[in-house]
Amino acid sequence: MRVSFDLDDTLFVNPAKFSTEKALPFPFGKLYRERLRLGTIALFKYLKENGIEAWIYTTSFRSERYIRGLFRCYGIRLCEIVNGERHAREVQKNSGEALPSKYPGKYRIDLHIDDDISVKQNGDTYGFRVLIVGADDGQWTEKIIKRIEEIRAAERRRNHDNRQL
Repeated sequence: MRVSFDLDDTLFVNPAKFSTEKALPFPFGKLYRERLRLGTIALFKYLKENGIEAWIYTTSFRSERYIRGLFRCYGIRLCEIVNGERHAREVQKNSGEALPSKYPGKYRIDLHIDDDISVKQNGDTYGFRVLIVGADDGQWTEKIIKRIEEIRAAERRRNHDNRQL
């Protein structure tokens, strides 16, 4: 299973508005100024322990190296990163039609986590799963884990039904 996360206002949050993980110590805190939403470390540990690939899918143009480095400082290893540059190169390409700002289906991502309702609307239109987590969502990690387990249970039922045929 693959789960992707948006960065800005989903995992990277303003400490004045959100509870955050501890700031990184010097010198890393000077290099990586973004703060992770409280619960991110435990959630990514859960994903790893349950064999779930953790991806980042962001419209930002932060480099893959920068994103990987920041998460590594928190002890988090990411499977893949789709940033704005990669999305433009691999998804948008030279397409004449307007495609959504994120298209997790291209990468066989089973669930995308975001704060932007327009991404959810695009998911409904283009056939990919999106779970919205808001600023006031104190149970955001539990909500994500619950949705992951629902998807896995549905997949197990589908596999079981296919074996019965």
